[in-house]
Amino acid sequence: MPLDDDDVREILRIIDESDLDELRVETGELSLHVVRRGAAPVAGPAPTTEDADDVIASPMLGTFYRAHSPGAAAFVDVGSRVEPDTLVCIIEVMKMMNSVHAGVSGTIVEVCVENGQLVEYDTPLFRVEP
Repeated sequence: MPLDDDDVREILRIIDESDLDELRVETGELSLHVVRRGAAPVAGPAPTTEDADDVIASPMLGTFYRAHSPGAAAFVDVGSRVEPDTLVCIIEVMKMMNSVHAGVSGTIVEVCVENGQLVEYDTPLFRVEP
């Protein structure tokens, strides 16, 4: 789905109304990376464990949701077994719901963010043990 002028304005509004200096939006056909002028390059948050392979990190900036809808069961919870293709959450960006898959095999041992929380690119979402 191509971006129109309203979409670009919405992206800029998100940056203007937030404390973020950087925004990354990725869809099937588009990769957009916007950095606020004068912002120093910032490294992503450090994973919560020694090995980055056991962290499922956010692939984009947006709002993190653990379920399809309010009141629905979470896709995964602590103790859930995941495989690389397991759907673990949804991240909403500009009214578009983006599925996030585990990308690793293991058991969820920690949910690192709250439902409905704004997350940035590379924010740890879940910690997984093999």
